[in-house]
Order: sequence, then structure tokens, then C-alpha cells
Amino acid sequence: MRHCLLLLLLLLSSVSVSIAQKIFAHNDYTKTRPFVDAYEQRADFIEADVWLQDGKLVVSHEKPTVQLPTLDSLYLQPIVRLFQQYKDRPSSDRDYTFSLVIDIKENPAEVIPKLLEMLQANLICFNRMANAKAVQIIVSGSRPRIDTFLDYPLLQFDGRPSEVYDQETLQRVALISDNFQSYSRWDGTGDISNEDRDKLKRVIKRAHNDNKPFRFWATPDTPNSWKQLRKLGVDIINTDKISEAVGAIR
Repeated sequence: MRHCLLLLLLLLSSVSVSIAQKIFAHNDYTKTRPFVDAYEQRADFIEADVWLQDGKLVVSHEKPTVQLPTLDSLYLQPIVRLFQQYKDRPSSDRDYTFSLVIDIKENPAEVIPKLLEMLQANLICFNRMANAKAVQIIVSGSRPRIDTFLDYPLLQFDGRPSEVYDQETLQRVALISDNFQSYSRWDGTGDISNEDRDKLKRVIKRAHNDNKPFRFWATPDTPNSWKQLRKLGVDIINTDKISEAVGAIR
């Protein structure tokens, strides 16, 4: 009987252990050192907003009206150089790799072929089926139709809780994301109301039932908010404050 009680206590204690949250570097390209800071802080997801301009993929939040830095120069080529430096790995840390999230702002039918063309030139860096340490490319924002996800074996996708996936397509969904403001107007101070907490937990649970990690965007970006989101079961913290979030979460 005593052994049974000890086993039960151990099981309960394991359930209460908090989740190991991941860091999502939101709008990374707006930082003083795009890619570099997020990489040095070992972010798990690094996001770039992408437009097609004059045949090139450029990085910007707003639709470009002037010449802007390209996705290739800010992200893809620095990643390729890392793989060359560390012999088919992105870092000297053997356990570290990350996902590059491409938030397509418009025209995915035109952007994706251009993106795939660039990725295929360096498959050892961007194909996880060939290299477990490759950088996973995740398409977010203006995504192609769900029924075409399987047409892009190099890509995974940022899912939505409102979408329905069959089991095969679900394997191409890397995470589930949604707008925090659709569920709560909490400003990050104090505690989330019980009513809002219940709504937030329900949408997180749906993602977890499909064995997918969950992220909210448009959350309050404060230490208290990160703590409250952790309690709710949010797996991925969306933040513009990488170093501060890493210090608080890890």
C-alpha cells in the first residue's frame, strides 16, 4: 500500500511540472540585428514578413514602396553560412535548431514557388527529411488552401483552430496559432478573468488534442503575461522582447 501511495505522489508531481515553453521571435526583421539576436538567444521560431517585389522576396510589415532587404540576404544566406561553418548543423550546440516562419502577406500562389526555388538550392539546410538539424520552414499569414498543403513537402504550415484537417494534412501543420484578442481583452496586469481563462483553455485544449503546440499572437508582451500564458498551457510565447523572454522563461 505504501509503495502504491509513493507511486501516486510521483505521478501527481510529474503532472504538475510546468511545460517547457518555446520562444517565437515575432517580427524579427524589425530588430537592430535581424536574425542574429534571435539566433544568439536560441529562439525556437524566427519570423519574417514577406512580400514579392520585382521578382524578389523582400521583408517588410507593410507593402513595400521602396527597395527593401530580401529574405535571402537577411535570413537564407546567413543560415546557409552557418551550415557550412558547423558541418550541416546550424550551431555548435548539437541540440539546437529552429524554424523560420515565413509570414506571407499576399499572393501565396506567387510567393511559394519563388520560396521553394531558393530552398531547393540548399536542401541540406532546409529539408528535415534529409537532415534532422535542418531549419524547418513554416508558412504563416496568407497561406495556400489547406487541400494543397501536401503539395509542398519542404514546407510546414501555421494552423488555425477554426480549420479542419484530415490526419495526413495534420502532419503538415507545425503549430496552431490564433489572435489572443479574439478571446480576451486582458492587458497583461493582474490575473486573467475566469471567463476569459475558460475560453482560452478551450482553444488550447483543441490544439493539444491534435498533439499540436499552441501560440497566441497579439498578447500582452510582459513577464506577467508570459507567466499567465504558461499557466494556461500555451506552448509557444510570441514576443518582441527576445532576451527578456528568454531570461524569464528558461
